[in-house]
Amino acid sequence: MQNPETCQALKFGLSNLSLCPHSVAPVCCSSRYGLALLSSYGFFVVYSLRVNLSVAMVDMLNNTHQSSANHSGSVCPAHANPPRPKHNHTASVYDWDSETQGWILGSFFYGYILTQIPGGYLAGRFGPKWLMGFGILGTVIFTLLTPVAADLGASYLIAVRVLEGIGEGVTFPAMYTMWAAWAPPLERSRLLTISYIGAQLGTVISLPLSGEICFYLDWTYVFYVFGAVGLVWFILWALLVFDSPNTHPRISERERLYITTSLKNELSTSAGHIPWRAIVTSVPLWAIVVAHFSYNWTFYTLLTLLPTYMSDILGFSIQQNGMLSALPYMGCAVFAVLSGQIADYLRETCQYRTVAVRKSFSIVGMIGPAVFLVAAGYIGCNYTLAVTFLTISSSLGGVSASGFNINHLDIAPSYAGILLGITNTFATIPGMVGPVIARALTINNTIEEWQTVFYIAAAINLFGASFYTVFGRGTVQPWAVHTSYSHGD
Repeated sequence: MQNPETCQALKFGLSNLSLCPHSVAPVCCSSRYGLALLSSYGFFVVYSLRVNLSVAMVDMLNNTHQSSANHSGSVCPAHANPPRPKHNHTASVYDWDSETQGWILGSFFYGYILTQIPGGYLAGRFGPKWLMGFGILGTVIFTLLTPVAADLGASYLIAVRVLEGIGEGVTFPAMYTMWAAWAPPLERSRLLTISYIGAQLGTVISLPLSGEICFYLDWTYVFYVFGAVGLVWFILWALLVFDSPNTHPRISERERLYITTSLKNELSTSAGHIPWRAIVTSVPLWAIVVAHFSYNWTFYTLLTLLPTYMSDILGFSIQQNGMLSALPYMGCAVFAVLSGQIADYLRETCQYRTVAVRKSFSIVGMIGPAVFLVAAGYIGCNYTLAVTFLTISSSLGGVSASGFNINHLDIAPSYAGILLGITNTFATIPGMVGPVIARALTINNTIEEWQTVFYIAAAINLFGASFYTVFGRGTVQPWAVHTSYSHGD
């Protein structure tokens, strides 16, 4: 095996061996890891505001008018639960049928899909900091208005959720654009998994906390509490974040040189020109599109409907619901961080090519969830196995965070924001139609109906994993840089 210095020099075409691990800019108190932590907080806010409605929805419905499979209101026997406090439960409840619920839960994604590609373009043109900042701030404001919109009617709530989606739609493309300027190639998996673990933590924390808020207060406070958390993030983001190492006033010179030198051979020298024809005809990009779409079908189906499944099928109360619905995403967060560490380790040793690492992690992160999701539909009212299988399914999905999910930065770092906008546009479609289809298939809330929902999600996942395995790539594509330097295809 080659020694690390020779190996890294070969990977990047660099003659300056000072960029090897022995003299890498320190991690502790570094600006790049500070950005990772603050962006993680940002994605915590993004996903908190996205998923809290899933739990609140259980409490927003007038359950005395909901059809039920048995006397308990769920297929399985209801669980014992302490009586809810009577004070402060003054929030309105609504007579929304199953179809209306599906449209409300899916409406966010109708706005989200609109700003994916524009988000990538605008981030590259005007800088990602303020685009992401104002995008999340807009979502925060509309979250605070959610209780008012719900009282006005389902159509108003749908409109507010669409506007929230428009604001959040720019966040991932903007952040990918920022990481293209901040993430050294051999630290990408680590930095991006730290950054995007915030999305999982937002789900993990907001689901149980939303359940507790509904239990002790009422559902309106779910939106007020998380809206306030988002306002705090915006203030920190505005004060502490900068678009690139060269514009950061407090970064050390050693770190600035380490980042910019490691990226100099990967970024396009003509950033003003966007090779649209080459981008839209790139097979490696379409491999990411298919994988991203497929993975998100399962992810968004569970994200929006798991609390409903916990309530209508397994009979968990609103308080238990939030906690148990969070377990799958807690596992996903842990596996995402571990996969980032392992992926970069495998690449740094020079024993594994980037494309092999990305494909292997994508296979585990897509086929594994499919298997356990289907299994969860066949254990009846075995509550322990149901929660265990759903948790394992989502946990294994976290492995894909170091697979296709960051492959944009491998094949075209200069245009990563635009590429992410393209793939996320297609990957948003499952969020738009998945909940609507799932609720249409589960009108009677039987276990057999939910088995069909799980089968569909698993089949789509298997197809996506297969397509990406065949057509995925790990090198910078020729159209993405004038002089292309690979790093281990």
